[in-house]
Amino acid sequence: MKIIDAHAHVAQYICGFTSRGELRAAGGGKASYSTGETFLMFPPEMGDTGVTPESLLKVMDAHGVEKAVLLQGNWLGFHNQYTYEAIEKYPNRFTGAATYDPFCINVDLIRKRLFDDLKFKTVKFELSTGSGLMANRPPVYLDGTVMNECYAYARERGITVVLDIGRPRNACWQIEACANAVAKYPEINFVFCHLLSPQRGDLKLLEEALYKLVADNVYFDISSLAHNQKPETYPYPTAVEHLKTAKKTVGANKLMFGSDMPSTLSRDSYENLVNYVIYGGVFTEAELEDVFYNTANKVYFK
Repeated sequence: MKIIDAHAHVAQYICGFTSRGELRAAGGGKASYSTGETFLMFPPEMGDTGVTPESLLKVMDAHGVEKAVLLQGNWLGFHNQYTYEAIEKYPNRFTGAATYDPFCINVDLIRKRLFDDLKFKTVKFELSTGSGLMANRPPVYLDGTVMNECYAYARERGITVVLDIGRPRNACWQIEACANAVAKYPEINFVFCHLLSPQRGDLKLLEEALYKLVADNVYFDISSLAHNQKPETYPYPTAVEHLKTAKKTVGANKLMFGSDMPSTLSRDSYENLVNYVIYGGVFTEAELEDVFYNTANKVYFK
């Protein structure tokens, strides 16, 4: 089966900023918060203080992954130039999204660089209260003035908008606001990361949220869906139930496989992240082709 990984990351150097302050590389694939916690962010064989595109390609080649979409966020840090260079170096293997903080005073200069000069066709906003735009400022309203200006900019330039709205029960998880934005900007393709990040016990909540986001211009990647059910391990029965809910609610052709590597590979193998989707009994062969390749190819590569 052909595979596109619709949610992966490169990082020249771990340089995030989160609800626990800065997140910096600590060597050996580890990272440390300002509050003192140190943890393994990615397998040390993938890098010491960051992860190169070549490290990702090694994993991709070992598992038959044809292409990957390089996304960014506050947790690993912004890496617009590094992501651009990876895409330029391996144009047949990578595409990716730019990111920016819409509250920057010089946001117009930043966007000119990203979308006029570097010609990114996708933008990602990480909005979570843990490691996104709401981690160190008051809530950002996802259908408010600031984000509407970002959406309008994307509409004018034909840019795909990727949103990570964090986990349920946090201020960032604004389903109604997202539904308003989706309806207001039907010309934009919206992608919601992590299938909205449901946890164990959220089967009904997920179904209700997905129904509100059913639209022709809305897609979901399923990256870190398995991780969000911890302490469950492979074959991730709750993640499989969430996939069943998503198929019933939005349709298999709206879902895209993503690994969220490199960080997820510190907890499980790439093989398991693929196999729980294949062997969970949720999708037909034709539907698996959509989940693993066709939809991401349409949204990101065409």
